[in-house]
Parts: sequence; C-alpha cells; structure tokens
Amino acid sequence: MSKKKMQFEVQDNESIEECLNRIKVQGYTPVSRIEKPIFQEVKKGNETVYEPAGRKIIFEARIIE
Repeated sequence: MSKKKMQFEVQDNESIEECLNRIKVQGYTPVSRIEKPIFQEVKKGNETVYEPAGRKIIFEARIIE
C-alpha cells in the first residue's frame, strides 16, 4: 500500500477505540473495517474439524490532507 493508504490491525492488548485513536494520531482517517476469522484445527477421533478461535480486525485508513 502507498503512504496515502495504510492498514492498521487491532492488537491483542488494545481495544478498537485505542486503535482508532492510534490511527488519528498518525494522521489517518479510517475508511473501512475488515474482520477475518481465525480458526483452530481440532481432531475428533480420526476426523479433523476447524472451529472458530477468534477474529482479526483490520482498519484501512487514508491520510488526512
């Protein structure tokens, strides 16, 4: 991505509000929110099952001009 657009991921130790403040401090404004699921592999007998284990939240932001 160019310097005009950047992606910011919400870290494990911060809230969404803290991430949005971090985006603002760096001079960007959020334009979209992307949520990606995280799955874990669980073996039940001889079968492998994928279960949801969490989510990753990413904000796409543009520079404030």
